[in-house]
This record gives sequence, C-alpha cells and structure tokens, in this order.
Amino acid sequence: MDLTSAGFMLLRGAQVYAPQSLGVQDVLLAYGKILAVAPQIPSDVLPDCKIVDLNGLILCPGFIDQHIHFIGGGGEAGPATRTPEVRLSKLVEAGVTTAIGLLGTDSVTRHPESLLAKTRALNEEGITAYVLTGAYSIPSPTITGSIERDVALIDRVIGVKCAVSDHRSSAPHDAALANMAAQSRVGGLLGNKAGISVFHMGSSKKGLAPLYTILENSDVPMSKLLPTHVNRSETLFDAAIEFALKGGHIDITSGIPGPVTPSQAVKRAVDSGVALDLLSVSSDGNGSQPVFDAQGNLTGIGVAGFESLLETLVALVQVQNMPLVDALVPFTRSVAKFLGLESKGEIAVGKDADFVVLTPALAIHQVYAHGRLMVQEGKACVKGTFE
Repeated sequence: MDLTSAGFMLLRGAQVYAPQSLGVQDVLLAYGKILAVAPQIPSDVLPDCKIVDLNGLILCPGFIDQHIHFIGGGGEAGPATRTPEVRLSKLVEAGVTTAIGLLGTDSVTRHPESLLAKTRALNEEGITAYVLTGAYSIPSPTITGSIERDVALIDRVIGVKCAVSDHRSSAPHDAALANMAAQSRVGGLLGNKAGISVFHMGSSKKGLAPLYTILENSDVPMSKLLPTHVNRSETLFDAAIEFALKGGHIDITSGIPGPVTPSQAVKRAVDSGVALDLLSVSSDGNGSQPVFDAQGNLTGIGVAGFESLLETLVALVQVQNMPLVDALVPFTRSVAKFLGLESKGEIAVGKDADFVVLTPALAIHQVYAHGRLMVQEGKACVKGTFE
C-alpha cells in the first residue's frame, strides 16, 4: 500500500455527534474510511495530510435516505406527469450520502433494470446507492424473474417494495404478500443482505392490516417489514406506533407536511415509548406528490424535494426540543441498522467517511462521501455527469 497516495485528511476540532455526542474531536480519514477519532491527532507524521479546520462546527454522519425515486415517479395523470431522474447535486446538497432507490405507481414505463442502472451511476458519481426490486404492484416486477434471485444475486438489491392500503395498489391476496416478503427474506439470507420488504402505505381504512396478515401467514420476522409514509393520517400513525411498540420498524416521510408533521411524528413516537432505533425518516424524494379527492380523482401534482430532511431535523431540535444527539438517529444509525449497512450511520473507526458538517444553526456547510468533499458552503462542488 502506497501511503503517499493514501489521501490522508484530518478534520480538526469539530463538535462530533457520532450520533452520540463525543465532544470536540479530530477525525482522521483515508481511502474513504475513518482511521481514528481522538481529541488531538498529530498530522506531521502523515504524508501529505490535508487539514480541514472545523472549529465551531458540528460533524455528524451522512444522512441515509431509504426512499428515493432515482428514475422518477408519478404518471398518475398521464406521461406529462412523470417526474424526472434525480440529480446527484440535489442529493448531496441535502446531506444524503447513502440513498435507496425504488419504483412507484408506474412499473409500465419504468423498469427495475433502469433503476439498477441509475443506482450504479450514482455509485460511480460518488455516493453509496442501493435499490429495492418490485414496485406498487404484485406480482413484483423483477430483473432476474424472481424477488429471491434479485436480492440474492444482484449486488445493489437489498429488498423489495410494494403498495398496500392504497387505491393504486394491485389489491394483492394475503398469500401473495406473504410470499413476496418470504422471498425477500430468503434472498437476503443467501446474499448476506437485509432482505427487507418496504410497504408504501396509502390512506385506506385497511391501515397496517396487510402487514399483520403477513405475520400470520408466514414466518418472516416483523423486523423485516417496513411501513412507510405512516404520518399521512392520524389513524395510520396511531397504528404505526402500535406496530413499533411490538418491535416493528416504522418510516416517517419528511415530505408529508401533515396532518402529522414529520417532527411531530418522531416526537410522539418517542413519547409513546418507541425506541429511536425503530424510527427512521426518509424523503420520498423525486417522487410525485399527487392530491386526490374523496373519489380518488387526481386534483393536483408536484415533485418531492430533499430539503425536507434537514427541515425535519431542525424542527426536531428547535420546535420539538429534542437533543441533537437523539434527533440525528432516525437519519443515520437507525436506518443503517435496519438496512444492514454495517459501515454506515456512525462516526467510528472502520466506518465509511460519510459526513455532514453543520453550522451551529444546523445549516449544511459541507458534505463528504467516502472522504470526498461533495458540498462546500451549502453548494455542491461535485455534480453528476450531465449536470
């Protein structure tokens, strides 16, 4: 190993939240990994070590967003409402260093193969990206012909997604849902991956009932089932808290403004006794934001951004009075734990050098992915191939 080309970098003097508070620390990195975390690390014994002064700033793990429409979503009102592909700059400017891509309503004009290709592109452009096979419908669209084979054999595939309790779902039978989750579980075992099943939750009165039928009709552990968008209604959120109190992980969407705001959802869950490590926050970024009337007719549509992640973090600290050490968990450690990403979500020796540098006011100052500076003074300094 040639140490002169190691690219040593020393992040000096930041207030480190790992996400637990470590106080003022120096962080040494090279080859995209964290080599040391200590109050004072000498740089003069390292060849060509770049020193970055972060005095007065906050260093925390890069955000993990587990629900992004890499190749766009939407289409509920025809081809003109298909949202565009995500741009690297939008992700890193939001502090996202690890991203999970998935399909939505449209698996007719969008395909898992295209999603996988975009996922590989994002990895080549500098961040870490994975993908869920499937879409809203069941049987799930796949690449290899089965969910189990996709998860077991394709390096970037870590699970499956479908939609339930929504007028846009395919109204899957109980046995079909259980088989989907079981295939993802076994594929995960064979491929040494999480093997999770993610459920887009709609506004139907069925709520979380489809997930409980999976538990009744299969032996898939509750820990492998993830309901998302659970803050879209009061009734659904109450059911989600009950699910989490039984040991299930729940995902709150930062792009849903109400009726339960994302920060209210996190605070209410914690106050109800839900462990922080069973909560996560994701953006639903780059997906469509359709508005339907009581009859299911589309009355408006927009595109979800990624700025809602940081807005939720700030609201947790400044509005909900949650300590930063706790507020960071649903964006970092808990997501990495659920997804089985052992090198992500924490600042510790051996972990990936993915960081967000925050100002005291919790604005994004810098972002690093694999030790590479991606954002400087809040703006992307590394952009995608066609930006």
